[in-house]
Amino acid sequence: MGFVELLLLAVGLSMDAFAVSVCKGLCMKKADIKSMAICGSWFGGFQALMPLIGFFLGTLFADVIEAFDHWVAFGLLALIGANMLKEAFGKETDSCDIEGVDLSFKSMLVMAIATSIDALAVGISLAMAGDVNILAAVV
Repeated sequence: MGFVELLLLAVGLSMDAFAVSVCKGLCMKKADIKSMAICGSWFGGFQALMPLIGFFLGTLFADVIEAFDHWVAFGLLALIGANMLKEAFGKETDSCDIEGVDLSFKSMLVMAIATSIDALAVGISLAMAGDVNILAAVV
C-alpha cells in the first residue's frame, strides 16, 4: 500500500474524531491550550493505537476468522446502520447548555474509543491485506 492510499485512509478515519473535537471546542466557553492538548492527545493517541491493535489481532486470528469474516462485517454494518436510522428519526437531546465541557478521564476514554473503533477494523483489514508497513500506516 502506497503513501497516497495510506494518507487517504488516515484522513477518512480521522474525520469522526475531528468532528467530535470541533463540537467539543464549540461547546467550550473558551478553549485554552490545556483543553486542546487533552482532546488532541486522546483522539490522536487512539487513532494511532487502534489500527496497531487491530493489525496484531488480525495477524493472530486471520486463519480463524477468514471463514466467517464477511458475516461479522455484515453484522457490524447492520448495527451501525440501524443505530443511524434510530438517531435520525429520534428526538435530538444533545446540546451545549451545560456549564462546562467534560474532559474527564472516563468521558474522553469513551469518546476516543468510540471515534477510533473503525480504525481497529481497518487495522485488521491491513493485516489481511498482506504487504503493509504497519508503522508507516500508524504514523
